[in-house]
Amino acid sequence: MNSMGNRPTRRSFLGTAAAAAVWTGGGVAGGRVAPSDRLNVALIGCGGRGRAVMRHHLEVPGVRVIGVCDVNEERLAQGLKDAGDAAVRTCRDYRRLLEDSDLDAVIVATNGHWHVLPTIHACQAGKDVYVEKPLGTSVAEGRAAVEAANRYGRVVQFGTQQRSWPHYRRAAEVVRSGRLGEISEVKVWDYDNFYPGFGSPPDGAPPPEFGEEYWDLWVGPSPKVPYNPNRFLRHYWFFDYGGGWQLDWAVHHYDVVHWFLGVRAPVSAMGMGGFMCFEETNTEWPDTFTGVCEYGPGPVAKKGFLLQYSFRGGCVRESRWYTAHGKTFFGSLASLTIDRGGYTVTAEAGGGRENPEVVERVDTDIYDHSLEHVRDFVEAVRGRRGLASDVAVGHDSTNPGHLMNIAWRLGRKVRWDAEAERIAGDPEADALLTKPYRAPWRLEV
Repeated sequence: MNSMGNRPTRRSFLGTAAAAAVWTGGGVAGGRVAPSDRLNVALIGCGGRGRAVMRHHLEVPGVRVIGVCDVNEERLAQGLKDAGDAAVRTCRDYRRLLEDSDLDAVIVATNGHWHVLPTIHACQAGKDVYVEKPLGTSVAEGRAAVEAANRYGRVVQFGTQQRSWPHYRRAAEVVRSGRLGEISEVKVWDYDNFYPGFGSPPDGAPPPEFGEEYWDLWVGPSPKVPYNPNRFLRHYWFFDYGGGWQLDWAVHHYDVVHWFLGVRAPVSAMGMGGFMCFEETNTEWPDTFTGVCEYGPGPVAKKGFLLQYSFRGGCVRESRWYTAHGKTFFGSLASLTIDRGGYTVTAEAGGGRENPEVVERVDTDIYDHSLEHVRDFVEAVRGRRGLASDVAVGHDSTNPGHLMNIAWRLGRKVRWDAEAERIAGDPEADALLTKPYRAPWRLEV
């Protein structure tokens, strides 16, 4: 990573390539409000999740969408449609978007390897940021995003929206109350059935909605490669763009574990897995994966605990679990299992009980409380206050997946020094904390 000591000029974050990008259109989506209450927002990355978050922003009084940006013309058109006004401005290079003096904040909802650079550049341009998970494809990227928010005094909300959901907050109180007894283990899982896998389509020319120029921009700081439909549509499963479900999905789980147990980092990590299910595929992360992080003593698990993560890509159902994506906190008195549909507290057998007994069940009728998370962001921007899930929380919540993946790639346990953000005693593993960037892109704060 390059030196971060010098404040960059406006030209350094816009770059020369931005000269080729242009805004089109004009006007805004949203009703007429008092100027003091108005917040002008733009979307970077018009995939399904980005458009959903943008729609939530539009539900908050006083928020206007003034621009949408995507390198893919088809997705850009979808973003414009969902913005609700044909006059909303569009561009295909986010650096041009950041030149707009009317813009207050951006939603960064690209694929993972484009989460950090737009966040840094937006902070440098004086914009606040709502950034989707995970926070980058390396530990160094996440740290750079945290430093950018701090250096430029920006509000940066991380998209682990469960922090704003009522039943998660209630469950956090249960875990922290001591009702579960001594917590020694948390199991976390993501089960999906992607069988027979994603196939191995050939490389080819980028489709018209990209063209060579904007496919190259999509690849960005990663190594230059030909267009491949799986690289675009299945980016989670390639080393350069994602970290498999153990990073890209499970960051939500790690965030909840850290929150409930009052910890921020493991002391060691392991990972194992491989292609044990899929047929031929050109994707790279395994279809079956198990990782373990060890945590030292904390305010709730006073003797430390193990976090066990499991991903399975070829089968969803598991008789012990009622959900495909969830986690269970195991204590000496009871366990708590939680997902986005609710939580269950189950007492341990013993004390006159032959079998475990459900003692509390909380269900929610609203599966997605992302609107509350967006409201938290908007209120924090207006009030310049703290957040439910700021960028530092996002960095800490992303790191367990990075560490498991590094351990898997090297085939050995790694020990984590959270204060120094280094892997202790293992230079080869430590080198994987940073992702090399393709010129002219640079990770600079």
